[in-house]
Amino acid sequence: MKYQELYKYGVEQLETAGIAEAALDARLLLEHVCHTDRNTLLAYGDRVVAAEWERCYVNLIEERKAHIPLQHLTGEQEFMGLSFRVNEHVLIPRQDTEILVEEAMRELHDGMELLDMCTGSGCILLSLLHYSNDCRGTGVDISPQALLTARENAEALGIAADFVQSDLFAQLDTDRKFDMLVSNPPYIPSDVIETLMPEVREHEPLTALNGGRDGLHFYRQISKGAKQYLNGGAWLFFEIGCDQAADVCGILAADGYLEIEVVKDFAGLDRVVKCMFQNGGRNV
Repeated sequence: MKYQELYKYGVEQLETAGIAEAALDARLLLEHVCHTDRNTLLAYGDRVVAAEWERCYVNLIEERKAHIPLQHLTGEQEFMGLSFRVNEHVLIPRQDTEILVEEAMRELHDGMELLDMCTGSGCILLSLLHYSNDCRGTGVDISPQALLTARENAEALGIAADFVQSDLFAQLDTDRKFDMLVSNPPYIPSDVIETLMPEVREHEPLTALNGGRDGLHFYRQISKGAKQYLNGGAWLFFEIGCDQAADVCGILAADGYLEIEVVKDFAGLDRVVKCMFQNGGRNV
C-alpha cells in the first residue's frame, strides 16, 4: 500500500473508533513506524510502504482504536524540547506542566539543590537540570517502576540526578536541604477519576492521579512535610487543577509560606501555585 493510502486508512479507522485527533494520531503513528517526518505525506505520498511496516502500522492503529495512548504506542513524548520515554507506569508529560517548569526557571540559580516530589518520568526535574548550570536534583516517587523510567530518561539525556523510592518524605534523608521543591502531585478527586477519558482512566497509573476525596491530600502532606527539608528562602512550586488555586493557596498560607502567587496557563486557567519558605519568618 502507498504511504498516503495507508495514512488515509489510519484516519478512517481512528475516526470510526471516536479518537478525537484521528488525523494527527494516524500521521504520527505512520511516521513512527516508517521513521519519516511530516513532510513525507506531502512530498512522498506515492511511496510504497514495506509490507512489514504496513503490518506494524495496522497493528498500532488497532491498539490506538482501543484508546491506548499514542505515547504508549510510540514510547516517547516531547517535553520542554526534550524527548522522554513513557509507559503505563508514569503520567504522560503534558504541555500544561511546562508552565510549572518555566515558572521554576524564573527562580532557578546556578548551584541550587532541587527536589521533585512525585517525579514520575522525571520530566520536570530533568528539564530543570538540563536548562541550568551546576544544579543538583533529587526525584522522589513511591513507584519503583516510575523511578526506573526516570533513571532511563536521565541516562538517555546524559543528566546526573538522584532518585529515591519513598512515600513522600518518609525515606528522604532528614539531613538533606533543598533550595527549590517542584511537584505535580496526584490531584484528581477520587470520585472524578471514573469520568476521565479512557486513555487516562484506563492506561495511566492510578497512584499518579488519585488526590484523595477532595483532590488536595498531597498538597497538604507536601506543604507540611517540606518545611523540614527546605533552606530559608527556598521556593516551592505546585501544579494544580484549574479549580484548586484558592484551596492550595489556603493550605500554604496556613502552613506559613510567603509570597504565594497563582500562575495561569496559556488557556487562562489557574495552573501553578508558587511560594517561598522563609526559615525564621512566619513558617511554623
